[in-house]
Amino acid sequence: MFLSTNTCDGKGECIKQCPTKAIRLINGKAFSCLTCGICYQNCPNDAIFINNYGGYVIDRAKCNGCGVCMYNCPTNNIHIEDGIVYGLCSRCGVCSDACPSRVDGADFTRDKQITFIESMNILIPNYDNLPLREEKVKEVTRGYFGTDIDKCVFCGRCSEYCPAGAIEVVQDRDDGICRGCKICYDVCPNGSMNKLQMIDKTSCTLCLNCMKACPHNAISMDDFKLVVNKINQEPTGHIISCLNCGLCADLCENGSLIKDDNRLRYDPTKDVDSTHDVAISHCPIKILHEDDEMFIYDEFDEVELPALSGFCVSCGKCVQVCDVTHARQYKVASWDGSVSDDCISCGICCEECQEDAITLNRGTISVDLEKCILCENCAVHCPVNAIPKSTMYKAEISGGFNLIDQKLCMHCGLCHKVCPYEAIDEINGEFIVNEEKCTYCGACKNSCPANAFIFERNFKDSIEGI
Repeated sequence: MFLSTNTCDGKGECIKQCPTKAIRLINGKAFSCLTCGICYQNCPNDAIFINNYGGYVIDRAKCNGCGVCMYNCPTNNIHIEDGIVYGLCSRCGVCSDACPSRVDGADFTRDKQITFIESMNILIPNYDNLPLREEKVKEVTRGYFGTDIDKCVFCGRCSEYCPAGAIEVVQDRDDGICRGCKICYDVCPNGSMNKLQMIDKTSCTLCLNCMKACPHNAISMDDFKLVVNKINQEPTGHIISCLNCGLCADLCENGSLIKDDNRLRYDPTKDVDSTHDVAISHCPIKILHEDDEMFIYDEFDEVELPALSGFCVSCGKCVQVCDVTHARQYKVASWDGSVSDDCISCGICCEECQEDAITLNRGTISVDLEKCILCENCAVHCPVNAIPKSTMYKAEISGGFNLIDQKLCMHCGLCHKVCPYEAIDEINGEFIVNEEKCTYCGACKNSCPANAFIFERNFKDSIEGI
């Protein structure tokens, strides 16, 4: 809810701007919907929902104008005009922009509570030996094995030795060209191959162990001599590895994957009950996958079920084998919930957060750090990179569908005002989506108090530097 302070002059600018007619004058002061949620709880048609701002919105496609919400409103704020329900606050924040005396009720109440609690220190004596109450979380942290991109040569050595398939390395070179992973050096039985992939032909026995082990088919035979196909070129590419966020464990349907003492642990024998489709589809960096080599036999149905792979087991093998550039290391990521000024209030972060830790505000977001596990799903999907991330993986908007249902549109023009790309045109009193400008960010859809947008968005995998 938004409240009026004592400085309210009663001119009603906020009332004029409110798209849902949720504000009225009482004794010369602006009074608005309390967002108490009683209408939401009592709607028999499920036609009221909570949006990404934490406000309440009428789904006019479901609403039949029965008036139950109006009769149950404790402040008589809800009313029906021409079959359309008005009076619910969608927390769009337009009123606070129109009038400086309007304040966010949630922030106001919280400040009042803090002031009251602090004032109690005057009345309550201090006790030195009592245990201290845990302070509110100021930032969320996550430990993980990551890569220093400035040092990495994308050789793929860490990926080849990762026992859980939790690292993906792509070097911008064709197959058949040496990438410097040194696996040939590791498997050579008599030391004929050195760390620079140079062969001592006098001691080489032509066992072909290096040729068989080379993951990039860069070693060939020429007239009883081994040849390593190398090029003098600065390596480029990308590396993606498990973030150790534990989202997959939270979404695991059968309890086979858990996070124990900040480490992911897996019991494949529990995989007979269900699949890992939900966990795999929601992996922030798309590294989680079904194992191609290990299967679990279901004796009841007499079928083989795939095991899970692609999650970090915190063994540290990647750090051990990265012995030239030392790019792999144990890291700690942290976030205090702040975002940059580039935030466009599109709401994608709210939609993608599986922990319900994010609430959308106009121009920024509020993050419940008690819930956040720092999975970076929000950052990976943020179209303007307003949220910090520690991975090179990026989900890029590839297209979609956006249409305003004119039968539901209230013609409030809020979508037109909030669109960061000026993709909503006003034509003959109607608001139309300009498909040539639309990026399908969803800012218009999230701001619409009438749920009038028919919207769909598609993402594609991409890579972006960090």
